[in-house]
Amino acid sequence: MCLLIFATLFGVLLDAGDALQIQCYQCEEMKHNDCSTPEYIVNCTVNVQDMCQKEVLVKPDGIHYRKSCASSGACLIASSGYQQFCTGRLNSVCISCCNTPLCNGPRRKRPVPSAATSGPRTNRPLLLLLLLLLLFTFLLTLLPVT
Repeated sequence: MCLLIFATLFGVLLDAGDALQIQCYQCEEMKHNDCSTPEYIVNCTVNVQDMCQKEVLVKPDGIHYRKSCASSGACLIASSGYQQFCTGRLNSVCISCCNTPLCNGPRRKRPVPSAATSGPRTNRPLLLLLLLLLLFTFLLTLLPVT
């Protein structure tokens, strides 16, 4: 019985991080990077669209942006395929991919980290492993000794 409980908890803890959903900005042919506001935020399809994509097109009337969710395979193929057309000049097309929430929005200036603001970093897999080890040890103490 204890082994069944342990196996169930182990499976739940390991599966907890598998279904990841990323949020991206999504818009078509916008000028001046206007679509990096909350109304353009979308939830991407879980376990399918795992990246954000940003296209920058240089047209005669100015710079246009397309932003969307994308699968990693499709985005990386598109970005490498258009690499030769990413010149920054007229008719240039640049495609970039990223995999953090809202990463296809405007670039933010990174704050300079200081000792006062940087908190402790945690390693989630290591914490889960330690938790499981502790749980396993506890369950072993419940087993009758023969």
